[in-house]
Amino acid sequence: METYESLREKYGEEFFPTSNSLLHGTHVPSTEEIDRMVIDLEKQIEKRDKYSRRRPYNDGADIDYINERNAKFNKKAERFYGKYTAEIKQNLERGTAV
Repeated sequence: METYESLREKYGEEFFPTSNSLLHGTHVPSTEEIDRMVIDLEKQIEKRDKYSRRRPYNDGADIDYINERNAKFNKKAERFYGKYTAEIKQNLERGTAV
């Protein structure tokens, strides 16, 4: 609020823009504002660096992949086509597939 009052006193009638005012590029940030922004950005970077989520790994799950990329592909295929291929998988596991 203090900065608002000081700027209003400094610019007088020019503080309130009109249709003929040219305000673009006239603002010069103070060192306090820059320092506050830098501190805020550093806090954001620290928070971003601390956040990491490990995906849960199930040791008991069937291994149907040869590498990590293939595992991701198989998960995606299962997600989209699993309901259609469930019966075929069961028949293959039992040995009754035709």
